[in-house]
Amino acid sequence: MTLGQKLRQLRQLEGELRGLGRELTQSELVRAIRTELGESISQSYLSLIEKGARKHLSHESRQLLARFFKVHPGYLVSDPPGFHTELHSEASTAEPALDRWLGDGAARFAHDPDLAAALERVAMHAETRRCLILLGEMIAMPGLIDHLSETLLPEARK
Repeated sequence: MTLGQKLRQLRQLEGELRGLGRELTQSELVRAIRTELGESISQSYLSLIEKGARKHLSHESRQLLARFFKVHPGYLVSDPPGFHTELHSEASTAEPALDRWLGDGAARFAHDPDLAAALERVAMHAETRRCLILLGEMIAMPGLIDHLSETLLPEARK
């Protein structure tokens, strides 16, 4: 997939996440970045990238778009020739879907920064499934969550 295709796909997903029922336009993306991150990127620059007239993002633009879309900056490059995104085993399909689900949840709970950050941390972990299974086991142990909360969480975050 080319960088331009990835940006269009991210704009589509963002529009859906924001309840628009359509892709976020380039102009809407520029405004949202300015409003939400206090930084700027030009619509014409995005257009050149998406059309393929410009093959690469600057480091600053890659970082900015990665923060906005909540993706790893390394995602915002064109895939090399012959690269395939298909997953080849059933076990390997669960992790990315779980990561996306948790990432979507973090975005939906942005009004609760502690919860959003926790969901994001789990989604970004290399072994998301294992983390959630471990959390389930911890919850099943009587008193452990209360003990960990008292030990690890400052009073203001309870």
